Amino acid sequence: MKTLNLHCDYINFKALKKALKSVDEIAPNQTLEGDSKDCLVVMVAVEKGDSKATVQGLVESIQKIATDVKAKNIVLYPYAHLSSNLGKPETAVEVLNETAKKLKGFKVLQAPFGYYKQFELKVKGHPLSELSREIKVEGNEIEEEELTDEQRAKLLRQISKSKLDTSKIKENDHRIIGGKMDLWSFNSSAPGMVFWHSKGLHIKNKLIEYWRELHRKNRYSEISTPQILDKKLWEISGHWSKFKENMFLSSYENRDLAIKPMNCPGGMLVYKTSPKSYKDLPLRVGELGWVHRIELSGVLGGLMRVIQFVQDDAHIFCTEKSLEEEIAKIIDLTNDLYKTFKIEIDHVELSTRPKKRIGSEKIWDLAEKALEKVLKKKKMKYTVNKGDGAFYGPKIDFHIKDSLGRTWQTSTIQLDMALPERFELEYTSEDGSAKRPIMLHRTIYGSLERFLGVYTEHVDGKFPLWISPNQIKVMTLNDDVKDYANEIYQKLFDEGFEVEINDKSESMGKKARDAQIQRFNYLVTVGEKEKAAGNIAVKARDSKEIVTMDLDGFISQLKEEISTKA
Repeated sequence: MKTLNLHCDYINFKALKKALKSVDEIAPNQTLEGDSKDCLVVMVAVEKGDSKATVQGLVESIQKIATDVKAKNIVLYPYAHLSSNLGKPETAVEVLNETAKKLKGFKVLQAPFGYYKQFELKVKGHPLSELSREIKVEGNEIEEEELTDEQRAKLLRQISKSKLDTSKIKENDHRIIGGKMDLWSFNSSAPGMVFWHSKGLHIKNKLIEYWRELHRKNRYSEISTPQILDKKLWEISGHWSKFKENMFLSSYENRDLAIKPMNCPGGMLVYKTSPKSYKDLPLRVGELGWVHRIELSGVLGGLMRVIQFVQDDAHIFCTEKSLEEEIAKIIDLTNDLYKTFKIEIDHVELSTRPKKRIGSEKIWDLAEKALEKVLKKKKMKYTVNKGDGAFYGPKIDFHIKDSLGRTWQTSTIQLDMALPERFELEYTSEDGSAKRPIMLHRTIYGSLERFLGVYTEHVDGKFPLWISPNQIKVMTLNDDVKDYANEIYQKLFDEGFEVEINDKSESMGKKARDAQIQRFNYLVTVGEKEKAAGNIAVKARDSKEIVTMDLDGFISQLKEEISTKA
């Protein structure tokens, strides 16, 4: 059983209609409409395993809290939203009714069970005014029943309903391409989350390798912070009041926890582990962090809109003196990355202060002017997106254009002078005084998932050689050359290439079609002529020309193409 105990100035409620058909009409001890003043509101979720044996524990909990806050009026309020492990309705009604009877010495008002209700309350706001409790009875564990074969089969059918409806999406959709190339899949058992197959994970890891290479070159260090963090941290950062509805919550030993929706608060704690001086700044810290955000199921779509994703975050801690230079360096880094992928930055937006925000107007003025100044220095065309900044600071958003002319917001630079204040970050200045660093949040990919979805559609699954999971397909013209073909395959494999062989007794037409669907960069054909000459026949993915060459020369060509990221 879970309870939320609220010491209130008042509460009023009104039952509107039945939520559960199985619930009996209103009991004599309940009321469809009621109000109470200076009261302890006890919101209760009766769970599996609860019974009349749980009542005494609930009564004692209420009595103690009511005594501590000096409340004489008790409101028992059924509230199923406290738990995802609810017991049977009839058990809940029995427990609540019995509890109301045993609360002697209090004026008890009982809201009806199984109704949609509207309510209004005002919590007093002292240290004991909001208390959550979990009530268990020793030895009252829930006994899980083993599923029957029929029940198991039914559940399996339910979670297997992941077949993609292709009737409303185009052939170049990353979900179709990903299915044909065996890159990733999606399943209703994990909404908004990606099942990475071996080849899809290969691409993702290559993106990460390049990210690390580029960031090392630009003097970033890399960290990793926990995925689950205490509620207190999110209260300090401001996310608890501004973003709680989008956070997955949990608990541990009566502590409220949250699965992180962003990486920045963890980065604050890393900064605070050691003293910093002006000589340590600017400090550039990157993190490829898993984050989770609650999204409505209706907006989820493949890799483009997900619940779980990897954000290629970085936080730059700097002084006001170096701020503009650091912003300029992030813009240069962004341009370098997108040039590598041959993706055009379509337009840039400067997003200013939103209605829900933290920090003073003076700080916001300074932050917005700094971002705008750098954009003008870089001679970048931009539009002002009024009111669309993050709650902790203004931002620059980069929108890329894909091969179909669509634009996507990916990279962002966010200036933050509020979080360093909230977390009391400091550095020792040249004159020996303690000062606050300025903080820049930024992503380049945005999220690896969205970027890869956009990029897959941009290139129609025809990935460049350096990230391709399907680099070379070796094919035999007949069974007599299998041994020679396998020698070719083995050497390419030993050199570290993503190579596969098709030495089946099939027509070359079928082998070539299968390889074409998989978007292999190169097709290597081996026949009697090639075996006799000790060479291979090579066809590039989008070329009609077949070139005869020796294997060592082909390997040198491949390595050059990979090293230049052509």
